Amino acid sequence: MKVAVLGAGAIGAYVGAALHTAGVEVHLIARGTHLEAMRKSGVRVLSPRGDFTAHPHSTDDPNEVGPVDFVFLGLKANSYASADHMVRPLLHERTALVAAQNGIPWWYFHRLPGPYQGYRIESVDPGGSVTAALPLERAVGCVVYAATEIEEPGVIRHLEGTRFSIGEPSGELSPRCVELSEAMVAGGLKCPVEADLRRDIWVKLMGNIAFNPISALTRATMAGICRHTGTRDLVVAMMRETVDVAQRVGCDPHISIERRLAGAEKAGEHKTSTLQDLEKGKPLELDVILAAVVELADLTGASVPTLRAIHAVTDLLDEQVRQSLVPATSAGIP
Repeated sequence: MKVAVLGAGAIGAYVGAALHTAGVEVHLIARGTHLEAMRKSGVRVLSPRGDFTAHPHSTDDPNEVGPVDFVFLGLKANSYASADHMVRPLLHERTALVAAQNGIPWWYFHRLPGPYQGYRIESVDPGGSVTAALPLERAVGCVVYAATEIEEPGVIRHLEGTRFSIGEPSGELSPRCVELSEAMVAGGLKCPVEADLRRDIWVKLMGNIAFNPISALTRATMAGICRHTGTRDLVVAMMRETVDVAQRVGCDPHISIERRLAGAEKAGEHKTSTLQDLEKGKPLELDVILAAVVELADLTGASVPTLRAIHAVTDLLDEQVRQSLVPATSAGIP
C-alpha cells in the first residue's frame, strides 16, 4: 500500500507516522519549518500511549511522490477547492481520497437514497469547485476522534483519542475501506468501517457547530463555555436545531444533547481548532460546520434562528480575518 498525506499537519503527520510504523509506504506533503524538521529528524509523536519517532518520506512536491493508493487529506476543508494541482499527480485510476474533515463533506448526498440524492451543498462545494478537484467516486469519508497539535516543527503532541471512523458514501463495506482500516489498526489506531458514517458526522458536528464558533467569538475553552450558564444554554439551543436539521435530511444522531454536551465538557480547557486558527490569523473553517447546516435548514424548511445568528457574526469575523491575510500560495498545506 502506498499512501500520501496531503497536508501533514497535526492530524496528518500523526496518521502518517502511525501508518509508517505498520510498514506502509507513506509520503508526507507539507511545507515550511514543519516540513524541514520532518525531513531532518522524522515525525516525533509524544503520546500518553507511548512516544515514538517515524521517518516517512517528506516533501512539498506531490510530483515527487507520484500515484498512490490512498490520499489522506489533512487539509482544512476550505482549502479543498484549490488543492486540485496538488492532488492530480497523486492519482491513478483507483486512488481513494480520504477526507478527514470536520462538518458536512462535499460528498454528503452522493449515493444517498432519498429526496436529496445528488444535491450539491453550495456553501460546501461552491459552484462544484470541490467536486472538480476531488471527484465524488474517489471519496471515502473519515470522522476524526483524535486530538493532536504541533508542539514544535516535526513534533506532534497526541492528546487523546485514536479513532478514525471511515465509510463509503454508499454505505457498502468496500475492499478499499477494509484495506485502509487494517493498515490503520496495524499502526495502533482504531479505524472502524461504518455502514452509516453520516451518523458519526452529525454526532461530531453537534459539538463542532456550537463550540467552534462560540470559542472564536469569546476566546473561551470548551470547559469555559460549559461553565458559563448563558453560553451553555446557547450550546444546547444550537445542538437542538442541528439535530432537527439532521433528522430532516434522514439521519438521527441517536445521542441525547446532555450526553453530547457532557462528552464535550470532558475535553476540559481545550481550545477548538477554530479558536486556534483565529489566534494564528488563519481563515475560519466554518462554511462546512455552520453555513452548511443553515443551508440545509433552508432546503428542508427547518427553523434555526440561533444557528443563523451565530453564523452571521462569525461570518463577519471570518471576513475580517481574510481581509488581513496575504493571499495564500500553496492550497493551505501546513
